[in-house]
Amino acid sequence: VVIKERLEVASLKSPLFFKMYCVVVLIFACNMEGREHNINWHQGPWGRCMGDECGPGGIQTRAVWCAHVEGWTTLPTNCKQPERPDNQQSCFRVCDWHKELYDWQIGGWNQCRPVLSRSHEKPLECLRGEEGIQTRDITCIQKSNGVPAEDVICEYFEPKPRQEQACLIPCRQDCIVAEFSPWSECSKTCGNGLQHRTRHVVAPPQFGGSACPNLTEFQMCRSSPCTVEESLYSLNVGPWSACSVPHSRQIRQKRNRNRQNRQENKYWDIQIGYQTRQVTCTHKNGKTAALSFCNQEKLPITFQSCVITKECQVSEWSEWTPCSKTCFDMTTPKGNRTRSRTIKQLPVGSESECPQLEEAEQCVSQGDGVAPLWCRYGWRSTEWTECRVDPLLSQQDKRRGNQTALCGGGVQTREVYCKCFVLTASRPVDRKLCTGPLPSTSQLCHVPCPTECETSAWSAWGPCTYESCDDPQAKKGFKLRKRRITNEPTGGTGNCPHLLEAIPCEEPSCYDWRITGLEECIPDNEKPCGPGTQVPVVVCVNSDGEEVDRQLCRDAIYPIPVVCEAPCPKDCVLSTWSAWSSWKQLRARSVLAYAGEGGVQCPNSSALQETRSCNEHSCTVYHWQTGPWGQCIEDTSVSAFNSSASWNGEATCSVGMQTRKVICVRVNVGQVGPKKCPESLRPETVRPCLLPCRKDCIVTPFSDWTPCPSSCQEGGVTVRKQSRHRVIIQLPANGGRECPDSLFEERECEASPVCHSYRWKTHKWRRCQLVPWYVRQDSPGAQETCGPGLQARAITCRRQDGGQADISECLKYSGPLPPLTQMCQIPCQDDCQFTNWSKFSPCNGDCGGVRTRKRALVGKSKKKDKCRNSQLYPLIENQFCPCDKYSAQPVGNWSDCILPEGKMEALLGMKVQGDVKECGQGYRYQAMACYDQNNRLVETSRCNSHGYIEEACIIPCPSDCKLSEWSNWSRCSKSCGSGVKVRSKWLREKPYNGGRPCPKLDHINQVYEVVPCHSDCSQYIWVTEPWSVCKVTNVDLKENCGEGVQTRKVRCMLNTVDGPSDTVEDYLCDPEDMPLGARKCTLPCPEDCVMSEWGSWSQCSLVSSISKCHIYTECLRQPDDGKPCPAATETEACTLNKNCYHYDYNVTDWSTCQLSEKAVCGSGIKTRMLDCVRSDGKSVDLKYCEELGLEKTWQMNMSCVVECPVNCQLSDWSAWSECSQTCGLTGKMIRRRTINQPFQGDGRPCPSQMEQFKPCPVKPCYRWQYGQWSTCKVEVKDAQCGEGTRVRNISCVVYDGSIEDVGKVVDEEFCGEIEPIIDGDKKIILEETCTFPCPGDCYLREWSEWSLCQLTCFNGEDLGFGGVQVRSRAVIVQDLENQHLCPEQALETRPCNDGQCYEYKWMASPWKGSSRTVWCQRSDGLNVTGGCLVMRQPDADRSCNPPCSQPHAYCSETRTCSCEDGYTEVMSSDGTLQQCTLIPVVVIPTMEDKKGDVKTSRAVNPTQPSSNQTGRGRTWFLQPFGPDGRLKTWVYGVAAGAFVLLIFIVSMIYLSPHRLTLSNQTNNILYLTRYRDTEPDKILKLSHLFNT
Repeated sequence: VVIKERLEVASLKSPLFFKMYCVVVLIFACNMEGREHNINWHQGPWGRCMGDECGPGGIQTRAVWCAHVEGWTTLPTNCKQPERPDNQQSCFRVCDWHKELYDWQIGGWNQCRPVLSRSHEKPLECLRGEEGIQTRDITCIQKSNGVPAEDVICEYFEPKPRQEQACLIPCRQDCIVAEFSPWSECSKTCGNGLQHRTRHVVAPPQFGGSACPNLTEFQMCRSSPCTVEESLYSLNVGPWSACSVPHSRQIRQKRNRNRQNRQENKYWDIQIGYQTRQVTCTHKNGKTAALSFCNQEKLPITFQSCVITKECQVSEWSEWTPCSKTCFDMTTPKGNRTRSRTIKQLPVGSESECPQLEEAEQCVSQGDGVAPLWCRYGWRSTEWTECRVDPLLSQQDKRRGNQTALCGGGVQTREVYCKCFVLTASRPVDRKLCTGPLPSTSQLCHVPCPTECETSAWSAWGPCTYESCDDPQAKKGFKLRKRRITNEPTGGTGNCPHLLEAIPCEEPSCYDWRITGLEECIPDNEKPCGPGTQVPVVVCVNSDGEEVDRQLCRDAIYPIPVVCEAPCPKDCVLSTWSAWSSWKQLRARSVLAYAGEGGVQCPNSSALQETRSCNEHSCTVYHWQTGPWGQCIEDTSVSAFNSSASWNGEATCSVGMQTRKVICVRVNVGQVGPKKCPESLRPETVRPCLLPCRKDCIVTPFSDWTPCPSSCQEGGVTVRKQSRHRVIIQLPANGGRECPDSLFEERECEASPVCHSYRWKTHKWRRCQLVPWYVRQDSPGAQETCGPGLQARAITCRRQDGGQADISECLKYSGPLPPLTQMCQIPCQDDCQFTNWSKFSPCNGDCGGVRTRKRALVGKSKKKDKCRNSQLYPLIENQFCPCDKYSAQPVGNWSDCILPEGKMEALLGMKVQGDVKECGQGYRYQAMACYDQNNRLVETSRCNSHGYIEEACIIPCPSDCKLSEWSNWSRCSKSCGSGVKVRSKWLREKPYNGGRPCPKLDHINQVYEVVPCHSDCSQYIWVTEPWSVCKVTNVDLKENCGEGVQTRKVRCMLNTVDGPSDTVEDYLCDPEDMPLGARKCTLPCPEDCVMSEWGSWSQCSLVSSISKCHIYTECLRQPDDGKPCPAATETEACTLNKNCYHYDYNVTDWSTCQLSEKAVCGSGIKTRMLDCVRSDGKSVDLKYCEELGLEKTWQMNMSCVVECPVNCQLSDWSAWSECSQTCGLTGKMIRRRTINQPFQGDGRPCPSQMEQFKPCPVKPCYRWQYGQWSTCKVEVKDAQCGEGTRVRNISCVVYDGSIEDVGKVVDEEFCGEIEPIIDGDKKIILEETCTFPCPGDCYLREWSEWSLCQLTCFNGEDLGFGGVQVRSRAVIVQDLENQHLCPEQALETRPCNDGQCYEYKWMASPWKGSSRTVWCQRSDGLNVTGGCLVMRQPDADRSCNPPCSQPHAYCSETRTCSCEDGYTEVMSSDGTLQQCTLIPVVVIPTMEDKKGDVKTSRAVNPTQPSSNQTGRGRTWFLQPFGPDGRLKTWVYGVAAGAFVLLIFIVSMIYLSPHRLTLSNQTNNILYLTRYRDTEPDKILKLSHLFNT
């Protein structure tokens, strides 16, 4: 469409443009056609397998789209539809239970292959190795049959392990050999022979290293000339042939005899055959010659009987037994199953044993496609116990005796058990099945501290009022006083005291008038002065003193006007009455002006004071007293509460009622009738309550019975018991069902079957079987039927009672099979025959005695002379009797100090948290070993010892830090406002032996507690009495007026709610606020105006020069004759901090965390105080700030926590472990304990000893041990070489259990119960064939010992290739002519585990002339060949070229010629040494050399010995020239120093004074007298120096 539109437009515009556009369109079309080949199908990854069922049958999808190779997507129609990939396929849907069916099969890592390095050249010296890479095969398989599965199944549970890893190809390691041994003796005792020396391989060649060098070196040796001609021939005995079965023709001819010789049995078939060997005569060059060349009297026997070898035959495997695991659990998901096979025929004459008869493998029990029963083991815990505070108390805390009122932080515990989390089972199981971390069994908790109820002070007694003004009854009334609760009680059930008290009264009223003031005195009859009245100003108040509507007082008596007196001129003028004082109920007034002539006179002094009585009411006081609320009892009349309701944090299930007792009490008397108290104010006696739900005791089901012994019991073992238990999960509460009494049950196990003992029963040996006649008929003496043979016997398996048993039982329980055949001898006519040896005679008990055994000749042997030769054939053997002398000696270290078991009470008299008996007197033990007179270890009972030395020891008890009790609180630091108060404790005893640490103490070992305090500024106030009458100083006797002085008493008094009460010391009141005690005054004259006393200054509203404060007075008596009165107002400017102040709040710092007195730790409160501070910095009463309405934004209380001092809590000691060794000296038993609760805060730390050891009783160790092999011996008379035998014996040895102890031989009866196994091999070999080399033969030596286990390391770090050991065999040459017949030297390696890293480095001896020895040494000191890098080998020769031929010259380390000490080098122009020149010697004498001459020096020949004694002087050889003929560096340094010193001396001479004082000369002379015994030359020099 686009092209069509463009063509239409182009054709209209220009034909040329139209043509060009057509070309472009054609090119575009061609390109689009080519692009079709660049568009292909693309697909995304497969999605997750979805389906309804597990296993095959799932569906997974993926996205498929059509896209260009450049990445942009196009329509699917642009791609070839037949090539479209599938977007859906079937899959295997994996479920969780498939985890136990499939797993990754991980193959071993392949050989490390080098990575192609980008560097062009490899380094000359290999340091660590070459980087490489190695791979391995990883396949997802089915566990049951090993069939491969898709990787996605295993990847569902675990990512696929990596298939390749980086590796290291170590540096090539050449073979390393040890040093050569010393030269052997000469191979021949006369004539020319060979000597050899050998060495062994220390480390094999590895990683492409070079092969081992020759291990043998030879050299010619010559002894004295031979007197007898050397024999060139030797009789050589060849090896025995394989055992052959006799000819069938011979068997048929001697069928009866064969039946006797062939021992047929169900389990073995013993068939006796024969074997032969060759005897040849061998030349020393190795060639065989005729027998006639060898000198022999009688040829060796070339035949013998043998047993036809029969291999072990077993049956096919049985079917697998059912899996031992019947249900699935995560901890042990697999069980076991076994299969077995039986022996069909035992091996006879074969060295190989029967294969394994029983096989076991792990298995998983489940059906096909059925999910297994999951049993996930985990920890379950019981409820926490009640929170207890007493475990946190320290040793010295006095509250340990009374723990009922404790509160605050505490500790609570719980029990933890293991269970299987399935629907049907919750019983406790074995704790070993739970592998997760053990939940904590203790935690910190909090017991709320009860807050005592606090009340305010009593108010004043109110007026007499009715019980209820709403219902007044008769004339009965009460006067009431009240107090309020200032601090509500919390955390306990304590009740507040009564808050109201009443006194019965008469004529009660509910409302009354209160006089608040009096109006101005108005004279009667409108006169200007004289008697008059004052109208009271009143308000209507209720019984609580609150102002109410005046209409309510209509029934009350209105106060009448008060009579007053308006003074006339010349009348006496009195002040107004003062307020009633609270402490004396006194008021007074004073004379302001005396009367003139004709005026009303002033009253006498008694009329100027008035007193009144207070508390005129009756002291018969009543109040209601309440008892505690009773138990909440369910109220069935109220419908059940919603079970989800909660009260006090607990679920509630119903509504109940509580009652309490309320009685009327007369103060100081007791209970009275209820009518005495106001009935309307009676407290309630019944209230509703919420009943918490009942909690029944919940226990788990019983655990499974502990297993009984499944194996049979030996002999009369006591019957064991099995037990089961259950755990209380929830304790009963609120009347719930109680817990059962039995939580533990025990019962006896059923009697186990008695173990059957099995033994091998050996039957009588059969007739001795010789080699068949046709084999031995050609040998000399064959006509006589005699010689060596073989005999067999039958063996059966029997029970201990003698009954027949299957042979498999004996194979399992009775040790190895006894020999079925043995060598025998049919004596010939010339042989000597003896009886068997008798038993040794008993010892008589004497040490050093002898016991004997005997044998006798039999038959014709008694008459043969050679048989009666006791030297060849002894008939009696003697043996020394053992000496029974034993000695005991201690071995090993002392054990830890162990407390007696079973006594776990505390030592300190009281139980502290975590205290068990962990201190006090215990015992430590040291093992005792018993030795006999041959220093062989024996049972300790031989030394009359129980095996231990026991010694008392003391484990010191921990003592906590001990502080004194808290001192009393100090007085508040401020008497007004906020201050601090302090109390302290001091250190009485430091902690030791792991006791609780002390808190942080100051430098005088005290700890302080500082809390803010607030002193009421009105607590102590100044109280003044009224001013006295003004006493005029210039008395006008007529007028009694003028200037004077007034005084008054000022007291500091304790202020209470009722007013000032007691007089106290003046220092308790603020001295700045102390009122004046005297002041000037003026008494007006009779005609003068009399003014009242000045009132108080008004408050300044603003501090400025404009703002004023005022003081007022009023005229009490008008002046006569129109005299003016003074001003009634005084004004003063408001000045800050003088008569005007600002006020502001100030907050103190937080106190320390304050706990309840009954608490040890836990939640507390930090407090701070609010202070009102005046602008001059003085603290004042809070009312000044409160009156201003200042905002309070501070929080005064804040919760805090004091860390609890939790002592470390340990578990009990475990039972003693089994002994670490069954025998020996070093066995020990261990017991351990664990930390149940780590210590916190200032609690007692955990002890460091968490395990204890105790030595085991010493028991001798016995083992079977081989003796040394005998030399190889050819058991043929006159035979010199060939195949022979070597033998060794087996002995019972006793040893101390250590590897170092080689053991001492004891009687075999001590090893009677020990199976003869040596080095883990049950097969005992006491005889073996060997080859004795013929003269001239070349042969291999015996194997060397295995080398030390050596690792492949770099810089002491193991590279992870494992250890290797090596042994080698060296070649021995007896004749150089036969060297071409020698075998190759042999080498064997084996892996090992306990390897070490060794380093090899070059060592060098000191130079001896121009040479030294250089060798390679291993880090353990072994000298080796190989191992050290050749490129780093030090030089062994340092010869100079040309050689140093000049006298006194030698070749130095730098390979240049140098001169000896005392000579200097003179070098030629080409740098070579020309000659060595003698240099002078300067001798500096020491102080001891009194006769030394400092003025002379002499040349000494350095080659001649010095005549000076040691210590008389030192000799320096000055050599200014170096080996190259140039001046040495130190010569230039000395010259420069001398030049500087010369300049210094010249300067000092120039600057010094020309004369010295006489006193200085005198001092110099005195100084010189000290050297009167020294040499004159020295004195002259010293005197010249001083004069200078």
